[in-house]
Amino acid sequence: MQFASLGSGSKGNATLVESGKTCILIDCGFSTKEIEKRIQQHGRQVGDIHSILVTHEHADHIGGVARLSRKYRIPVMMTSGTWNQCRLKHDITDLHLISSHETFHLDDLEINPFPVPHDAREPVQFVFSDGQFRLGLLTDTGSITPHIQDMLTRVDALILEGNYDHKMLMNGEYPAQLKQRVSGRTGHLSNEQAADLLDSLDCSGLQHIVAAHMSEKNNHPSLVSASFSAALGCHDDWIIQAGQSSGTEWLSLNNQ
Repeated sequence: MQFASLGSGSKGNATLVESGKTCILIDCGFSTKEIEKRIQQHGRQVGDIHSILVTHEHADHIGGVARLSRKYRIPVMMTSGTWNQCRLKHDITDLHLISSHETFHLDDLEINPFPVPHDAREPVQFVFSDGQFRLGLLTDTGSITPHIQDMLTRVDALILEGNYDHKMLMNGEYPAQLKQRVSGRTGHLSNEQAADLLDSLDCSGLQHIVAAHMSEKNNHPSLVSASFSAALGCHDDWIIQAGQSSGTEWLSLNNQ
């Protein structure tokens, strides 16, 4: 199994996960032209994509999904809550509803959705498995639940939100209401919250950790890396950054 971020942040998010002949796209907050370019830069074509999974209805995650799905006839999967919230704005014809608590399979991949506290209708994140390795994806949650911890412990790779540094957010230019929204229980994870999560998990088999969904105004890559590495007891250089403009290269999971 391998995976790559195609870009992560408030201006757009998309992730590829691949196992065998199965390649799926999680979210698409970019234009069709932009996502085509980013996928091609990773050595794939949009026609290679089996399905598009949507975590929630915010524009930076779903904005490009409908057009991409219609152009390439790609099935789209999301929760009923997400669909009810976005159905008037997004013309998705090949729709498949999923449960936030039920495992399903897409050919070579097993997919485990799980609910997260975020200010959306029925948001989910995912754990992906090829039968040997497990990849966790956790962004767009304002707090950590015991269920999140249960889902992510002992994963082999993790894409984890480090959205903001608390001091930078509170001393920054955002209005008070937006600061409250970002830092609230259904907002986003701070560097400290993400580090606390890592400290609570069994990370003994972790091969890759990717810091994602970082705020360009309220965070800095060095702060994210310092928080994550302190929690994991590793060097800062081991923390991979999923930037807004470039995402990451392909990252593979292998027997070590």
